[in-house]
Amino acid sequence: MNLKITFLGTGTSQGIPIVGCDCTVCRSADPRDNRLRTSVLIQAKGLNIVIDTGPDFRYQVLRAGLSRLDAVLYTHEHRDHIAGLDDIRPFNYMQAGAIPLYGNGEVIKRIKVEFDYIFKGDYPGIPKVEIHEIDNSPFTIGALAIMPIQVMHHKMPVFGFRIGDFTYITDANSIPEEEMKKIQGSRFLVINALQREDHPSHFTLDEALEVIRHINPEKAFLIHMGHNMGLHQQLAGELPPNVFLAYDGLSVELHHA
Repeated sequence: MNLKITFLGTGTSQGIPIVGCDCTVCRSADPRDNRLRTSVLIQAKGLNIVIDTGPDFRYQVLRAGLSRLDAVLYTHEHRDHIAGLDDIRPFNYMQAGAIPLYGNGEVIKRIKVEFDYIFKGDYPGIPKVEIHEIDNSPFTIGALAIMPIQVMHHKMPVFGFRIGDFTYITDANSIPEEEMKKIQGSRFLVINALQREDHPSHFTLDEALEVIRHINPEKAFLIHMGHNMGLHQQLAGELPPNVFLAYDGLSVELHHA
């Protein structure tokens, strides 16, 4: 199985540049330092699947040239991961059907509150969705097998996802031992690294690198980085040879045995 991974956004809940900030990173002319809210496009077995639809979702799919969307996976219910849901409407029109959404019970509950008009069904032009509530058990979309991985975002359970040899984790600061076992053997790992200093709900750079050392993937990509992590060019030079800074628009093709 071959996967193509496109990083639609690699920034924090505020994005980079942060409104009103005059730091070196927020003023950087390097496009790799401009980070929209975290989201990723996975293309495999003829499917286009997006993980999370944050506030920048419309611009992200325009920039990626995406013309078909087969499903959305949700990691958790925070607004920087769900706020762009309304912008699936063009896909409804083009595909003449509802878009399947996959998330745990808390995600589904929050979506039904934040986007209550979707479920009233009494207004033309509303987004059309097909809700699939998932738990910590494997499921499939078409021929694609997906393994949820429950990590912790402070006290909030958050889903990461493993597809074949590829594992994606965002907004985590700890991974239970039994869930870590699900990640073992991943050849490609994406993991959040917010900043260098301690944080109550996100991995620091050192903590993310420790998880990477434990899993020992062929390649690992860091996401969900804040402006106080430093400039892309400088930080990239500090990383181990198998660890890379993801950036918005980066596409990686993964070839599985």
